[in-house]
Amino acid sequence: DYSNRFADADRNGSDHRSILSAERSIGSVIKLFTPRTEYSAEHNDFIRSVPAHIRELVYVIKVAYKPEWGQDWRSHFSVSRANGRPGNRLRLDGRPVLVDMLRVGFEEDGSYRLFSLRPDFQPSVKVQTEDDITASTVVPSQGPDQPSRKYVENCEGLLFQRPDDAIIPGYDSTAEADIAAGGFLSNFEPLDHTAVQELADDAIALSEFTAPMRELITDFAAAGPDSRPEFMVCSARPRLVDGKPSKNPRYLQFRPDLADPHGTVAAEVAQKIAKGMSLSDPLAVEVDVVTAGRRNNPPDDGVPALCAFSPLHYLELPELLMEFISSMTGKSPSTTGAGSEGAMTKAPFNALPTTYDLNAAFLSYALTGYDGWISGAGVVGPHVRVDHDVSLLVPEVFARMQKHERSAPWLIEHGYLEQIQDVEVEGQGAVPASRLGWRITEKFATTFLGRIFMHPESIFTEAILRPETQDLAVFTDSVRVMVDTHERVARAYLKDGTIDSACPPVRALLEIMADGISADGLTLHDPRFREMFTRESVLASDWYADRLDAAQAQLVARAEAGVAAIEALCAEDSDGTVTARMGLDDRLAEATAARDELASGATRERLVGTLGRQVDFR
Repeated sequence: DYSNRFADADRNGSDHRSILSAERSIGSVIKLFTPRTEYSAEHNDFIRSVPAHIRELVYVIKVAYKPEWGQDWRSHFSVSRANGRPGNRLRLDGRPVLVDMLRVGFEEDGSYRLFSLRPDFQPSVKVQTEDDITASTVVPSQGPDQPSRKYVENCEGLLFQRPDDAIIPGYDSTAEADIAAGGFLSNFEPLDHTAVQELADDAIALSEFTAPMRELITDFAAAGPDSRPEFMVCSARPRLVDGKPSKNPRYLQFRPDLADPHGTVAAEVAQKIAKGMSLSDPLAVEVDVVTAGRRNNPPDDGVPALCAFSPLHYLELPELLMEFISSMTGKSPSTTGAGSEGAMTKAPFNALPTTYDLNAAFLSYALTGYDGWISGAGVVGPHVRVDHDVSLLVPEVFARMQKHERSAPWLIEHGYLEQIQDVEVEGQGAVPASRLGWRITEKFATTFLGRIFMHPESIFTEAILRPETQDLAVFTDSVRVMVDTHERVARAYLKDGTIDSACPPVRALLEIMADGISADGLTLHDPRFREMFTRESVLASDWYADRLDAAQAQLVARAEAGVAAIEALCAEDSDGTVTARMGLDDRLAEATAARDELASGATRERLVGTLGRQVDFR
């Protein structure tokens, strides 16, 4: 009976559910045996005294238990015998019990940090709707007081992937299958028949590959040195550059949702059933969560530290836009170095001033009310390498959170997020670490990671949740790099004059990033400045009304052009035969009615909640 486990005496004495009770889920049992701040010190000490393998055994029994067993669960479990003694492999009714594990980062010696998944864990099925190029739109909700919603569509059929883990034979089965099937490849070593024969002769290494790559190697080797083609590539052999394997091998992957149409259709049908829709109705799936990725790196020769972020941060809109404006990135195999990569990678896709996109990005967040999440990749602090493990874990976490649990204000209210404060450094003054926003707490980790792992308290340690505990000097250096980059990038907008096309909130933010104060005397934490970033302020502003007027004028102008084209065609038809044959009189009436509708006040009202249109173009 664990009914007296709470630190708050008022909560004790009411929860008498047993571990095997049908009223207690496996998640509840894991929560029961995970140290938590809401539990008493005695209960937390008891939990820590129970060996991890005993707790895992409890979870396995809980998942397997059936009510008809009654109290006789023990007879269903056994172990194999080896050398006349009981072994260590657990069996359930004679079948081996297997525990899946997931890697979440690396130890300092490069070994994997592996953690046991819950016995009932099933990975979420993901339909990729975004990569590098995505079409998106923001539409108003039905109610006038409801936030707008965003819809996205992937514009790419092929994804330019960097299969980092494919260098380990058998680890990335998807990459091995894709590469074995052939396609566009970059930075893989061309292997001749001699090199491939060596691969084929190493039976142990060959057996580690998945079947598609293993068959490609053996078939190529069996074909002999006189066969064509002369070369092949292996997923585990990147191109050698100066004698070292390239860290940036790439290949074009056929988009997974297109490659698996049955799975995609099944996902769509499931959503329609859940929403009570007809299977013939079109399905529009709105965005629920927006989580940006953040590449971090430790300090290195010629590369400044950029590793102040913990696994998951919530940034309020001004701080979030600072991140987007600076396009800051840590050093990675895909970039030439750390710093702002915006000018290098974004300009070829969009020759318009960046402020047009910043205005749209600001309005997208302000009108929809989406929280600004950022997950870390690469490293957390200078000493914990995570690569993309956290980025892949975060969607699994959000997928298991209820709608209200994904709300940043709710998470803050209940202690799942903590605000990062500025750091005072002796002789240097305050380091503005508050620009990092809010980060997840131990309570967040133990609660929501407990829906995935058996031991959620061990996933994110204190050093991971609070990177400054690894090295305070590196932490503050990272913040300074961020602030300096914010200033440098923002000053470029002032210098080239593109700040003139920024909407008032974005303009004020750029001025604060560059000079610490706006032209109107506002600072980053000034309530009047932060009020500018709310939905209510946007809807009430004259500049937003001008954007809506510009959008309506564009719609009317396009309709006017259609009316004029039909009228011109009718005027050229001297005998009326073309007009009659094509029904131009009816078409003209329809086009005129559509133009008048677009010019009406009702259309203007329907535009409220959209992005509108940039008023002035340079």
